[in-house]
Amino acid sequence: MSRNTFKSVLLAGASAVMLIAGPVQAHETKTASGAMTQSAKAVTMSEASGKAASLRVTLTQLLGEHVVLAAGATNAALGGRSDEFQSATAALDSNSVDISKAIASVYGEGAGEAFLPLWRKHIGFFVDYTTGLAAKDMAKQEKAINDLIGYSEDFGAFINAASPSLSKDAVAKLVRAHAITLKGVVDAQAAGDTMKAYEGLREAYGHMANIAGALAEAIVQQFPERFA
Repeated sequence: MSRNTFKSVLLAGASAVMLIAGPVQAHETKTASGAMTQSAKAVTMSEASGKAASLRVTLTQLLGEHVVLAAGATNAALGGRSDEFQSATAALDSNSVDISKAIASVYGEGAGEAFLPLWRKHIGFFVDYTTGLAAKDMAKQEKAINDLIGYSEDFGAFINAASPSLSKDAVAKLVRAHAITLKGVVDAQAAGDTMKAYEGLREAYGHMANIAGALAEAIVQQFPERFA
């Protein structure tokens, strides 16, 4: 039953009560009306809660997909499977575009356009780390790690500017945890430790829910009218 239909049924029921009860039962009718108002408020609150939950689920899905596709790309790169690597990176970039669209839907097209190259940047750093690992090039690996640490600060500043309730340091900490957990997956892949790689992948995937949750909460607080 749609919300409008449900509302019509409630109003029809209230009219019937008024006709049957008459003046003698006016107090009881007002009480029933008050109960219906409370019911309507409960429906509204439920819908608002549903919208917030849907936002969190969408962000969790997109960010979790990012981790899985990134791990697939690094595994293919380390295995020297160039065709698979190209396919994986193409899918990974499509995911990046989807995340940028989600950002744009909340903060506007300008923010989405600014987000995409910034998000792609950290993927490039992971590619650098992976190629350095494959070549046993410690200098390249260290540079990539330092770049990822610096990136976490840049990303924290970006999100803080869009949602001031999320501090730069809090976001940077979440991004560093993302980098650390995904790095653990890449290291295990390079070592040929399949069990550890998949255990790490579960941890990295699960961590993205923390990022999604923080973003969703900040967005709901910032734009309460969209969840009213």
